[in-house]
Amino acid sequence: MSADNSVPTTGAGFLGRLSRSRPSKPGETYGVPGQGDTFKLSLATIGGLLLFWWLVTTLGWVKPLFVPSPQAIATEFANVLANGFTGTPLWEHIAISTARVFGAFLLACVIGIPLGLAMGMSPAARGLFDPPIEFYRPIPPLAYLPLMIIWFGIGEMSKVLLIFLSVFAPVALGARSGVRSAAIEQVHAAYSFGASRWQVLRQVILPAALPEILTAMRIGIGFGWTTLVAAEMVAATKGIGYMVLSASQFLQTPTVIMGIIIIAAIAYAFDMLMRYVERKAVPWKGKV
Repeated sequence: MSADNSVPTTGAGFLGRLSRSRPSKPGETYGVPGQGDTFKLSLATIGGLLLFWWLVTTLGWVKPLFVPSPQAIATEFANVLANGFTGTPLWEHIAISTARVFGAFLLACVIGIPLGLAMGMSPAARGLFDPPIEFYRPIPPLAYLPLMIIWFGIGEMSKVLLIFLSVFAPVALGARSGVRSAAIEQVHAAYSFGASRWQVLRQVILPAALPEILTAMRIGIGFGWTTLVAAEMVAATKGIGYMVLSASQFLQTPTVIMGIIIIAAIAYAFDMLMRYVERKAVPWKGKV
């Protein structure tokens, strides 16, 4: 019987093709562009969007009241940077909003990560804390904003707590889900070698849960910036969210878009920082 010369779809033939398709550059994965290619694509996308924006506004396809030109945004940014907004310098608006978001974010991480780990390890903790978290998690922040004002007034506490609640749920649930990433064999092996519960948590469970915790932190800070505008709706006189809301009341569209761009830029910079921390803290993610 003659030998079959066709390339098999399984076994050695498949492994041979797989080995020939392995990435040759650092940061590449199978069939996925490396970081350099991704960066180039991102720049090309941003450039294309800016070009389309400029073209639409230059040709007059959309009225400036709805979509101002990039030049109008740049002019408004220079004006606010030089003269401030409602008598407050731009850097102060940015600093106040950043302090509110990151203060609530740090508080959510300090409370949410240990609580999430406890929920993942203890059925009692999960049964105690999971229902209230899952109950309020899908509720929009604007729905319980009146309660924050009634309970804590119109000062900074109500604003920070509103942002805290929006960040807390994804961080806690991400930490709880991350506990499941630890292999039960590793946990049993650590106990068999005489490790304490704290050592198992610190040396086995926490490293395994760290990728999901970092991802949850990135998602949580996004919710925090989303909630910022709602938090600064009531009795706020400073902040990027306040600036956006005040400008919208007077149809100052360039200021509104400028504030949105500032919020997006700060959030994107933090996300890039978190990605860098993730690459350094969990270099094995996506490789095993």
